[in-house]
Amino acid sequence: MVVGSGPGGLQIGHTLTELGIRHAVISRDPSAGGMFRRFPFFQRLLSWTKPYAPVARADREYERYDWNSLVSESVEARALMPGLMDGTSYFPSRPEMERNLAAFADRANVRVRYGCRWEGTRLEGDTYVLATSDGEYRCRFPIFAVGVAEPWRPDTPGLDLAPHYADTRPAETYADREIFIVGKENSAFELASGFLQWARRIVLASPSPTKLSVTTNSLVGVRARYVQPYEDNVLGGGVVVLNASILEVARIGERFRVRIRRSNTSEELTYEVDDVIAATGWIPPLGDLGDLGVVTFGRNRLPALTPFWESASRPGVYFAGTITQAAGGLKKNGIPSNSGGVNGHRYNARVLARHIARTHFGVELPRPRLRAEDVVPFLIGELDHGPEMWHQRSYLCRVVSVTADDGIRDEGIWPLAHFVDAAGPDAVAATIEANAQGENYPAVYIRSG
Repeated sequence: MVVGSGPGGLQIGHTLTELGIRHAVISRDPSAGGMFRRFPFFQRLLSWTKPYAPVARADREYERYDWNSLVSESVEARALMPGLMDGTSYFPSRPEMERNLAAFADRANVRVRYGCRWEGTRLEGDTYVLATSDGEYRCRFPIFAVGVAEPWRPDTPGLDLAPHYADTRPAETYADREIFIVGKENSAFELASGFLQWARRIVLASPSPTKLSVTTNSLVGVRARYVQPYEDNVLGGGVVVLNASILEVARIGERFRVRIRRSNTSEELTYEVDDVIAATGWIPPLGDLGDLGVVTFGRNRLPALTPFWESASRPGVYFAGTITQAAGGLKKNGIPSNSGGVNGHRYNARVLARHIARTHFGVELPRPRLRAEDVVPFLIGELDHGPEMWHQRSYLCRVVSVTADDGIRDEGIWPLAHFVDAAGPDAVAATIEANAQGENYPAVYIRSG
């Protein structure tokens, strides 16, 4: 049973079908797309697709250059995004991404019951019962691909008076106004970038210093597309970026008063502005899963997950899509996975579907034999061309095992954290890693059974 019709739900639904696993996919939405049916607010994605790349679109390696298409064994369902782009940018627009997901659902024959809202969950013996607006569904293994899509804000006094990012008005309604944006992550800088030609002044504030992806050498921090407000702040161009705690937001007639405390000096300041927007993040809409024992952690209330994206506290409950960022992996050199984006979690979904098929339904997955002299060239080829390892560095890996009875076998793509922690026969795992300077290098882990 899969809940959700965003990229995570579509990807795992399709892969389960490829593996011959019967399942249902339900979604409260009227069509495919998930959050991409509404966001990002200014309509241009952070993830790129290069229509013209060093390899052909039909090649598996092309996925390194296409961060937005879902993946399939079927050529007809691969690399759909570039064919839907209008050529104005290699960052697809939100409508293009929505069409991409709808096209995948159609070509990959992902059957979704739209307009079917998940309302509750209970356990009867070893069967999960999902109550929905269209009746009850029963399954052994529910997979929740519901996104990190529920607006969240801290309990700062008065912040509830301000709209969340999700409720931002059309940009032109902010013309010649002073705007205070609470938050300094990508959503905050996206809004600031879009308001530059409209607002009289923009203030962004949160306690911690701004991180930029170009200085963290990873996808951690504000992406390069949204750096212009930061530069305006440095050059005195009408944008102010502050490291400060928000103490209180209050209404003063038609305006707002925002009281803050500087992080470095503890100095208190007050800003009077026309608008306040809470760009304070999102949490996953987990419904009543907590009542079943699904434990969450952190500000974002993500579920605690195993390396195979199963609830660590409620066995049998799985997650797909952007929620899989909750399984942190090794985080070598402090670099996290890319599971928060389509380019990363599409591979998690394929690995998860295969894990469920093998572990719970006894499906025999292909394990091609390798000759001893072919192992090193095979792994080098995967490290050079395998998109899974490039998009999910030190998170996913290619595994080759060896036993006296079974010989040398290609075991496919695994979560690296599982390979490192789990017992098993002699094996090697090849992956791509990056150091703190952003330099990529190959890594091989050896397990002696």
